[in-house]
Amino acid sequence: MSEDEPPENISGGPGGGGLAEEFDEREAETRAEAVVDRLGELYWQKTYGGQDAFECLVRTILSQNTSDKASQPAHDALLSRYGGADTDLAVALAGSDQPTLAETIQSAGLYNQKSKTMTTIAERVIEEYGGADGFDEFVTGEDPATVRETLLDFSGVGPKTADCVLLFSGGRAGVFPVDTHVHRIYRRLGIAPADADHEAVRAVLEEQVPAEKCGFGHTASIQFGRDYCTARKPACLDDPDACPMADYCEQVGVYPETGEVVDPADATAE
Repeated sequence: MSEDEPPENISGGPGGGGLAEEFDEREAETRAEAVVDRLGELYWQKTYGGQDAFECLVRTILSQNTSDKASQPAHDALLSRYGGADTDLAVALAGSDQPTLAETIQSAGLYNQKSKTMTTIAERVIEEYGGADGFDEFVTGEDPATVRETLLDFSGVGPKTADCVLLFSGGRAGVFPVDTHVHRIYRRLGIAPADADHEAVRAVLEEQVPAEKCGFGHTASIQFGRDYCTARKPACLDDPDACPMADYCEQVGVYPETGEVVDPADATAE
């Protein structure tokens, strides 16, 4: 595990609310499933679902374009100032002073943009759902496709953020959020097409990985991307045996002979 990352992913853990899944012993039916199973041997397992939907959305927005190490203090500071057992976080953020909110979440980076996004979303949540509780009922109770479509209509919410809310708040099996690590890894492995965008990678993974393994596959893939399959210097570059996925990987865009690493979409055609 990378030394500059926290010992547990803030999106999972015992506070996740249930839906812990054990990997069964059957033989993997796809290479993508085999990769996720091996990740299960490398990293901790998580629980999914049960997180308050609005807080989960805020937390995921804070994590955009930064690491857990940077976003966690911002999340803690935000809850310390605006949260509380009897406080509706959506109401608190909608009525907040934007410069003060921006200062509170400064450690997460892009704090002016993120604070504006959160207040705008908070106002919409109050208008359409009456507050955080109503929004949570919508996310956990409505059809997942409807929830995803609605979340994507929120300002500042993209596919990865929407899918994280579905997974970590809604506890929806079969959701495999695709961030920059997942996008890179599964194209480099050769599991998804080299030129696939984030949505195309998601479609491949959700088709080839059993629903109960998608949530863990997401968090474990991120850790694998941090520890081994980094963007500029993957472990296989100097030593092919250093990567635990070496026997599954097609090394698309990685050229150990020259030390060159490019985006899989720019890889030399064979």
